[in-house]
Amino acid sequence: MSNVMIDGVEYAPVTKGNRAVIVIDRGWIAAGDVEERDGFIYLTRAVWVFRWEKIGFDGMIANPEQAEIRPFPNGFQIPKMSEIFRVPVDDDWGL
Repeated sequence: MSNVMIDGVEYAPVTKGNRAVIVIDRGWIAAGDVEERDGFIYLTRAVWVFRWEKIGFDGMIANPEQAEIRPFPNGFQIPKMSEIFRVPVDDDWGL
């Protein structure tokens, strides 16, 4: 996923789905297809970002294959108040 320069204007790709990397309090980082309801964030097709410190957070977002990512086959449920921030990503990020 990279930007494109056309006639001196830089364009960034647009994420089509609802997949995001979510940073959660207590140091957890998870990613998945996001749905919010009843005060919770539900992730399906979820993964747990286990180790990323060697490449940094931005490196992990740009190159998830260089981070240690583990599947979370049963999904992930996060209390909405535990979310610190999220980064939208491609529909197949981390899979």
